[in-house]
Amino acid sequence: MKSRIPVVLLACGSFNPITNMHLRLFEVARDHLHQTGIYQVVRGIISPVNDKYWKKDLVAAKHRVAMVRLALQTSDWVRVDPWESEQDQWVETVKVLRYHHSTLLRSLPSAEGSDPGQALPVAPAVVPELKLLCGADVLRTFLSPQLWKDKHVQEIVERFGLVCVSRAGHDPQRDIEASPILRRFQRNIHLAREPVLNEVSATAVRQALRQGHSVQYLLPDPVLAYIREQGLYLGPPGSP
Repeated sequence: MKSRIPVVLLACGSFNPITNMHLRLFEVARDHLHQTGIYQVVRGIISPVNDKYWKKDLVAAKHRVAMVRLALQTSDWVRVDPWESEQDQWVETVKVLRYHHSTLLRSLPSAEGSDPGQALPVAPAVVPELKLLCGADVLRTFLSPQLWKDKHVQEIVERFGLVCVSRAGHDPQRDIEASPILRRFQRNIHLAREPVLNEVSATAVRQALRQGHSVQYLLPDPVLAYIREQGLYLGPPGSP
């Protein structure tokens, strides 16, 4: 895969809590990009949203970051990044992408300090492409001007690119056609099909926990153990 374009996948969201479905997004997206014969996925990043997002039932970022870190113990290519959650205020998704893109640029090896006696110049490092990873439900929200600014949607799909994983009840291709911006830049939108449908949602998991129902096998075991240890999601909706 040496001749392929390196890609870093970035998933933003609440992860409240992280589920096996969230982890599957990365695996499905990586398979899809590799099968194009063009890309090589080199890293995955999960960025839990800031507490100031003020979403209903959102537990503190310290817990959500901890749960993601536990969920990724067995992954050798996906990691959690707490930068977004540690800011003083909520950070729009496009700004999170800009931050991680600049971080990628700073992490590239520099030709400065290379051996001046080398006969050949050091080849410049290839800058990995950073793509936003999401489910088809998130793609549909791009059609809502109340949630997204058009200029931000355009920057996401034009400058960075998008990998969207299918979900039951959603038609991402139809949503792309319904948006002039998405339609214009659809060459930068990769639609990945999940071969094994998994409709687990964090909302359903929280509801099951509050009702005392088992959520075994819906979450990684260390995440479930953390939830029980910290007493999360046990009170009525709206409680920590």
